[in-house]
Amino acid sequence: MQICIFEDKKHSNFYPLSYTRPVYELVCGINTLREKIIRDIPGVRVSLHCRKYLEDTLKNQYPDMDINIINDNSCLFINGRVLASEYLSEINTEDSEDCIYTSGDEIAAIKLSKENLTQIKNSIANTLDFNSLPELPTKKVDVKLYSYLWEMITDNGSEIVKDAEALTKDNSDFINTKDFEGVSFINTEKIFIKKNATIKLGVVIDATNGAVYIDDNVFIYPNAVIEGPVYIGKDSMIKIGAAIYENVSIGSNCKIGGEVEDAIILPYTNKQHAGFIGHSYLGSWVNLGADTNCSDLKNNYSTIKVKLNNETIDTGTQFLGVIIGDHSKSAINTMFNTGTIVGISSNIFGAGFPEKYIPSFSWGGAEGLTTYELNKSIQTAKIVFGRRNKEFTIEDEKLLETVFNLTKEERE
Repeated sequence: MQICIFEDKKHSNFYPLSYTRPVYELVCGINTLREKIIRDIPGVRVSLHCRKYLEDTLKNQYPDMDINIINDNSCLFINGRVLASEYLSEINTEDSEDCIYTSGDEIAAIKLSKENLTQIKNSIANTLDFNSLPELPTKKVDVKLYSYLWEMITDNGSEIVKDAEALTKDNSDFINTKDFEGVSFINTEKIFIKKNATIKLGVVIDATNGAVYIDDNVFIYPNAVIEGPVYIGKDSMIKIGAAIYENVSIGSNCKIGGEVEDAIILPYTNKQHAGFIGHSYLGSWVNLGADTNCSDLKNNYSTIKVKLNNETIDTGTQFLGVIIGDHSKSAINTMFNTGTIVGISSNIFGAGFPEKYIPSFSWGGAEGLTTYELNKSIQTAKIVFGRRNKEFTIEDEKLLETVFNLTKEERE
């Protein structure tokens, strides 16, 4: 039996972040959705399904994994939007018959073999469509499937706690809090600090409301305050006097200052200076200039609406800040309104609030937007990668070119 984590047609609900990655590569808590699924179904061969244009990028990231390939005679397809939980075991890999597992009106998983599997294998490089299969028996399972990014922001704190529990069963790899002088720790049994972390004088780390997990080689400057649940990824830096409130995930190789709460920040993103970011999701290689701020609550306390895929969607939540795609940047003193979405590789600057929907490869701000030329975007990305001693590969370049073309109509 092989497991294949797949993307379905709702990948577009997670734009702009899902332009540059499959939905299951999004983080909620400490881990990606993919990592959670694999952790909860151990010891099984796993392959990944993605949109065709993401295939080379994924192969480059995971050279030892099968991408858009099924090599077994039977396969359990698990929807990449599934949030793994204790109920994931209800999806039984040992079921002898082909079966569809549903949660609500959505396919959470589907087990296929023989002719049914052969039919899907022939279209594996496209968005999978199981509607063409013959009618199969169904089983209901109590698992959650995400439909939008803001749902992941809402769940982030509880998922940090769950992931920390799973990752800290063997506590031998963590530093004793007593090894740090001049640092205030509260609820130490929920504070986990990996090797080579540096925490300077005057730092306060409070895990009263949830775990604080500090990964390898993190550097926390003096007088920062961190209130859990919080995750700080490998090789990241928390600047002097930073206020990191609850429900924040910071990926690897980030530099974070100012005030952050209820936010997910993917690797290699910088928010080094003063400014507030809350109830937000930032992609990778984002840079926010000094005093960049977002509003995450409307003055009339009504629910927040966003523009996505040419539709206006009521998020149903009172709190939502800004969602920013990979490679985008803001200048100093940039202001984002509640529920603003910024696409891939946009450069935002100037006074006033820009539009609440900023297409990918946009250049400008409240006074108007023009197209950020692809060659200039790639040139900047190469410089940014070089500053972090990373190679900007041909796959990275092709990915930006593809997204530029996919989003062309939005800029017209």
